[in-house]
Amino acid sequence: MSDERHLLTIGQLADYAGVTIKAVRHYHARGLLPEPPRDASGYRRYNARHAIQLVKVKTLADAGVPLARVKELLTAGAEEFAAAIAEIDRDLRRQAEKIRRSRDRIAQLRNGDRLFVAAEVATYLERLQGLGISERTVHLERDLWLLLHAVSPKDADGWIADKLDALDDPEFQAIYLAYDAAFDLPPDDPGLPALAARARRWYTMRYQATESAGDVDPAISQLAAASVGASSPAWTRLAELARPATADR
Repeated sequence: MSDERHLLTIGQLADYAGVTIKAVRHYHARGLLPEPPRDASGYRRYNARHAIQLVKVKTLADAGVPLARVKELLTAGAEEFAAAIAEIDRDLRRQAEKIRRSRDRIAQLRNGDRLFVAAEVATYLERLQGLGISERTVHLERDLWLLLHAVSPKDADGWIADKLDALDDPEFQAIYLAYDAAFDLPPDDPGLPALAARARRWYTMRYQATESAGDVDPAISQLAAASVGASSPAWTRLAELARPATADR
């Protein structure tokens, strides 16, 4: 007859091994720890062999061994054990590399738009924010640059360099801020013609000596294109008013 003074309850066993009762029961369910029968009082009593087995299971699990392979390792010979551990180590290293890459991506997310757009575009968007341009317009610009780089990356590189240079001009800044503020205006607002004329004068002075003078106005092209998706009648009207006269011929 066994001496029950040397037997442990499930709670005592869990405390001894440094696990929870839930973990012990989980190991029972996975076949990693034998489950003793209940005694006359209805309790399961665990002996030293159970405690040693539980410590081994916990040690392997804490080392990163998947529970699906713990039972295999508990009964493996020295060579089999070493080979299995080497394989598990390779898997862990692959997982660690995957986690490292994920952390790098998460770190990039902290940089906001720099995760999605080229560095020059991100700088441009940050400068717009610094000028006080609305988040709505900054987001429209970002989405448009994403499309431009996807469709014509070489041209987009030239366009963004031009836009960054234009932002050094106080007049361009003022025009951009006025365009941004005009988003919610009605299309017949009396101030729109003057704003369009101002943008057109700036464009003419900046590009009249270059071959790009016949291209779409780079000073307002972003807002004009984005106006379609933003459904701003005022921006649509500004684009029409600012169009060079040669475009109507």
